[in-house]
Amino acid sequence: MIELKGINKKFTLGENSVRVLKDIDLSIKKGEFVAIIGQSGSGKSTLMNIIGCLDTPTNGKYLMNNKDISHFSSDELASLRREKFGFVFQRYNLIPSLSALSNVALPAVYDGIDKNKREKRALNLLNSLDLGDKSQNIPNKLSGGQQQRVSIARALMNGGEIILADEPTGALDSKSGLMVMDNLTNLHKKGHTIILVTHDLNVANYANRIIEIKDGRIIKDEKKDDKIYELKSRQKSKINKIPAFKSSLTESFKMSVGAIFSHKLRSLLTMLGIIIGISSVICVVALGKGSQEKILSSIRAIGTNTITVFPGKSFGDRRVNQVKSLSVSDSDLLNKQPYLDYSTPNTSSTGVLTYKNQSLNGNLRGGGLHYLEVNGLELSHGRGFSKADIDESNSVLIIDENTKNSFFKNENPLDKVLFFERQPFKVIGVVKENDTMFGSSDVLRAYAPFSTVVNKITGDRNVQSITVKVKDSANPQVAETRLTDLLVAKHGKKDFYTRNSDTIRQTVEATTNTMRILISGVALISLIVGGIGVMNIMLVSVTERTKEIGIRMAVGAKQSDILMQFLIEAVLLCVIGGVIGLGLAYAIGFLFNNLNIDFYMKFSLTPALVALITSSFIGVVFGYLPARNASKLNPIDALSQE
Repeated sequence: MIELKGINKKFTLGENSVRVLKDIDLSIKKGEFVAIIGQSGSGKSTLMNIIGCLDTPTNGKYLMNNKDISHFSSDELASLRREKFGFVFQRYNLIPSLSALSNVALPAVYDGIDKNKREKRALNLLNSLDLGDKSQNIPNKLSGGQQQRVSIARALMNGGEIILADEPTGALDSKSGLMVMDNLTNLHKKGHTIILVTHDLNVANYANRIIEIKDGRIIKDEKKDDKIYELKSRQKSKINKIPAFKSSLTESFKMSVGAIFSHKLRSLLTMLGIIIGISSVICVVALGKGSQEKILSSIRAIGTNTITVFPGKSFGDRRVNQVKSLSVSDSDLLNKQPYLDYSTPNTSSTGVLTYKNQSLNGNLRGGGLHYLEVNGLELSHGRGFSKADIDESNSVLIIDENTKNSFFKNENPLDKVLFFERQPFKVIGVVKENDTMFGSSDVLRAYAPFSTVVNKITGDRNVQSITVKVKDSANPQVAETRLTDLLVAKHGKKDFYTRNSDTIRQTVEATTNTMRILISGVALISLIVGGIGVMNIMLVSVTERTKEIGIRMAVGAKQSDILMQFLIEAVLLCVIGGVIGLGLAYAIGFLFNNLNIDFYMKFSLTPALVALITSSFIGVVFGYLPARNASKLNPIDALSQE
């Protein structure tokens, strides 16, 4: 069954090389009970580790059922350990956080066995070793003898055709030692091949064949009898790869969750960078979105889809007050264009508003028939201007809420007479309060027909500006171009400039988006720092759990199984951190939005999803290196760590 030819093993310590095994030739038949004895340092444990595929020889051939496994890949060796071997260690090597039942069932996890089947078999094995009532106990709640019997049950979980026992009684009292040796003897009688390593001759005498090793060489090989028992091989059910992978993934997930919750404080500190980064990104995006909407609503309030035409060359033109290039006829011409809804000429004047014995400074604005609609003003009560008001220069006035509250706090202002610069005006309407950032002001405003302001107040028939409302179906940029061409053709030159509210909107959006990207970049740096923190902690975790990794490899875990477990753990840390960060961001947003300040935070689903995907990605990226390091560990080196 097992044949070793010219096996050598060297260990390099700095510049020195130590040859532990020297030209070992050994054959072991199926069903034998072999004891390997020797003093400490003779190489017997190294020989057993090579036989059990926990270690590899420096050179030589290792044949298993006539197959040379000397150059098997790590996954092929893991399959051999899982399917052929069962290990019984001197220090038991049980995983402290798992129950006796879970420790026994562990090899079947990596064999893709269904949970119910593996737990049923594990319980049967524990019952056969009188440990059925201890199945839910963790290792530190069991005596040494009980722990060793749990390790024997684990060795038999996947069949255990070959049982490798390294000083199985070394850490036990005499009574427990006898019980363990009786268990191994009974296993031999059932047909299991037993390979026992010990320095105790009394323990070695249980075997049918004793091999003595000294200074790395076999010096004696003695058979006491030729009794060989045939093993009734357990019928191995065919494993479906997809359910097996699903089972392995589920178990890796459970193990990862257990590892995270067994170190709660460390896990929380690890997630802190992710939490801060995610909450920062979400809050910045939400604040940017809310601010943008607030600004855009203010722009809409001063005129939705509007274009305002001013005399002069551009903003800041020093001669703007002397330029009189716009007229009412320009507004009338624009009012007839199919791509525009309305057009209104604008003028304004400042002066004193008087009602009864109260006088206050105010601003009077003159406009056309659709002045309110063009400028996004709504009436709270009363009426707007009529065509007769415009044509006949009627002395009618529409006031804002500030003016109403100042003069008519406890009375209805409609049909009352309000004086502006000693000219009487009848109040016909009140516009709703404009609480946008552009409209909010303590200035008292009143609105009158353009013709009335020109004829009765200013005497200046020139238009200060013209405002048009673009149809919703028209493109504001195209409308601005056509409007400009039309007025240039009428004037014979370009003696005016325009301000398009859509351009302002685009500028605001571009500015807020740029700021959002900039601040999100800063928040992203904290995410990267958080990812580095996850990597550091995972590296520490790998170091702390090196022995656990060795145990898992000894019972048949492949490199991919170890990689998956630690990668899932890193991703879970980041995802949980991301979820907590989302919760924190929404909590901050709730408090912020209840402070009743001008800006608010607007949350949406997309940034939340992007944040969670980003945190998962960070978990994969920064968790891969520690997970890979864990999967590349040599099983015997990992097992030797304390």
